Amino acid sequence: MKNFLRLLRYGWPYTLQWIPGVLLLATVGLLDNFRVLLFQPIFDRVLSPNAPEGPILLGVPNSRWHFDLRTLVPNFLHLHNSWDVVAYALVASTLLKGLCDYLGTYLVNYSGFGSITDLRNQLYEATLRRSSSFFHRHSTGSILSTLINDVDRVQIAASSVIGDFLQQFFTFLLAIVLIFRLGGYLSWALLLFVPVVITSARKIGREVRYRTRTGQDKLAELQNILHETVTGNRIVKAFNTELWEILRFKTAARRLFRANLRSIRIQSISSPLMDAIGAVAIAVLLWIGRNEIKSGHMTLGVFGAFIILLFKLYDPVRRFATYYNSFQQAMGASSSIFGYFDTRDDVVERPRAVSFGRFHDSIRFDDVGFSYANAEGEQKILHNVNLEMHVGEVMAVVGPSGAGKTTLVNLIPRFFDVTSGRILIDRQDIRDLTLASLRRQIAQVTQETILFNDTVRNNIAYGQPDTSRALVEEAAHNALAHDFILRMPQGYDTVIGEKGFRLSGGERQRLAIARALMKNAPLLILDEATSALDTESESLVQTALANLMQGRTVIVIAHRLSTIRRANRIAVLEDGRITAIGSHDTLLATSPTYQRLYQLQFVDMPEPQAADPLAAADTPACDPALPVGAEE
Repeated sequence: MKNFLRLLRYGWPYTLQWIPGVLLLATVGLLDNFRVLLFQPIFDRVLSPNAPEGPILLGVPNSRWHFDLRTLVPNFLHLHNSWDVVAYALVASTLLKGLCDYLGTYLVNYSGFGSITDLRNQLYEATLRRSSSFFHRHSTGSILSTLINDVDRVQIAASSVIGDFLQQFFTFLLAIVLIFRLGGYLSWALLLFVPVVITSARKIGREVRYRTRTGQDKLAELQNILHETVTGNRIVKAFNTELWEILRFKTAARRLFRANLRSIRIQSISSPLMDAIGAVAIAVLLWIGRNEIKSGHMTLGVFGAFIILLFKLYDPVRRFATYYNSFQQAMGASSSIFGYFDTRDDVVERPRAVSFGRFHDSIRFDDVGFSYANAEGEQKILHNVNLEMHVGEVMAVVGPSGAGKTTLVNLIPRFFDVTSGRILIDRQDIRDLTLASLRRQIAQVTQETILFNDTVRNNIAYGQPDTSRALVEEAAHNALAHDFILRMPQGYDTVIGEKGFRLSGGERQRLAIARALMKNAPLLILDEATSALDTESESLVQTALANLMQGRTVIVIAHRLSTIRRANRIAVLEDGRITAIGSHDTLLATSPTYQRLYQLQFVDMPEPQAADPLAAADTPACDPALPVGAEE
């Protein structure tokens, strides 16, 4: 019920559409039952040659619940014959019903689709604003399933189903009133079947909701496999695992198939069950009604209208089971949707957070610790880290894999929050700053280059759509990307494909550097930006990085010591603790871990020499007017 009320709130902005829509559909129900009532004068007057002329009564004879049908005919038509009057009422009510049906269905669907569009937009916004830990806990497939499939389930119920439901509901409601007025005590026999209908519908509905949630989970699993194998298709081909992935997909598809069958098996019970209940009820009433006509307590016309109304009532009752199942499916899907809305972020902006100007002094890690919880308990990643770097300084962080280097730098833009201690930027706790102003200070170039399926120009100017073409080209020049961009089919207007798959690794990395140049942030984080490149590509990227580092404060993470040995200072991180800080020569003399890393790379496994960005940073390879982009 809570989720249902939350869904209803999305309909308030569309009140001017759904209220007239509901009223029009109520009119449809009224006119639908009015046409059934016309069978009373058809049997009693039109098809009865001996019927006397006079009022054409519609309703219960000898009671207040009747009126003369001729009062609905405009005087200028001069219709007095029973057949003419009934024919006019039938055609006019049908045309009016069709018009109300069209307008009412359109307006109700307008409000339904509008509400779901707002829901989908807010869900996407809420998902995009979740902290990084949210995306660690949820697979891409499950997120896509919620954003697409679960919202689609709710959309079906809130648009097409709700319009049909309202029409059938008003038809049902008015039919019930007429049945009890026309049938008298006969109608009370229907109450015997109400508990059976309600009880069976509730049991089926609960099971449908559960089965729907299970089916959506299986669909999310299938989408996750699809996403992994499509985005990782080169790895699949390289390892010849197509058959394995096909079998994995088929297994997941089979599980989805079985889950859907279980859901359909439950849903399919409702319609035959309602058919059986309806047939028994009508058979009983036919037997009783026959005796009523014989005894003269009821005319053939009244009883005929009564039975037709019963059949008319039977159709909504049968459909209500389908509607109820659809609404239960929507409720099952909404639990996942609102679960995303209700997720508590690990990183939350404080109510009175202040906007930060521009970094100009220092960054300090003050006794910082970081841990995360998983099924095995709390995992401690960083322990009592104390580190300070000043503006304009190049700080390198080295250490074995799993030491916590990437975690350390991800704490600066608050992708995660420290679990103990604090991080200060210009002597202000970063948790006291707005997230937008903090992240505006930082540009990142990582090993995994993220590019979008858009033009080269839009990727470089990402987040700055109004940037001039000249500034984009200047950034590309300084990132050594301009020449290869011009060789592309449409130059800067070339669409580079998903994740930039049409580019080489070095080209993708240089576009990422150009994007960082465009951001013109004072603090630069380089997270193993060249570790996946060949020697030639690395040389070009290193030169481009040297251009990027000009005039910036830089934190460098790299496995290759050749890329960081000219840093002002080098911090050695081991098992989440900083065990040494100093220059390259100092650490070679004092740090066993640094000595081991050095020996592995330069003694046992010498690596080819590539251009050193820190060395190149001493001799600018481009116009010293860097950085480009508008100053904040």
